[in-house]
Amino acid sequence: MTVDEVKGQVYDIIVTKMGVGKEQIKDDSKFTDDLGADSLDTVELIMEFENKFGIQIPDEDAEKISNVQDAINYIVEKKK
Repeated sequence: MTVDEVKGQVYDIIVTKMGVGKEQIKDDSKFTDDLGADSLDTVELIMEFENKFGIQIPDEDAEKISNVQDAINYIVEKKK
């Protein structure tokens, strides 16, 4: 899976879960500050990333995923 494929799917998940337009999302968008996620939204995003990509994201790693690029990088690394 390429970085672009992961990015596209991450963006799609954010659009679906957060109800924001794809044009509002940037790689450096923070889930809470820029996209309006609360703590529950963030947990749901992490769970959706786990389901979509077939990976496990431990809580200590999830806490470090604060923006879109963090999520993309983490998923790409886990999918290697």
